[in-house]
Amino acid sequence: MNNFTNITAVLDQPKLLENLVEKLASRRYDIGYAKEKLPNSWQAVDTSSTETYVSGTLSFSGLTNNDDVMINMPFITSMLFTCIKGKEDSYRLLWSSSLS
Repeated sequence: MNNFTNITAVLDQPKLLENLVEKLASRRYDIGYAKEKLPNSWQAVDTSSTETYVSGTLSFSGLTNNDDVMINMPFITSMLFTCIKGKEDSYRLLWSSSLS
């Protein structure tokens, strides 16, 4: 008997999503936190967060006695993405959180 359940999430167009989030995080104005002077080993960063919907497919296996059975379920959920920007950088995606 299999005591393990495997759950896999596959996002629809992940590179497009990453690019969209980084563009939405960019601001028309620069707050300037990333340019603050700090001790030598430190670096100031600006943060920016945006909420957007994500779609994909969840795959489940190991739910039944027959290990060959795979259940695929499409999903759409709201996510909060946070990007950071250094002194000379553009915003890049750092982490995300599900809002559901």
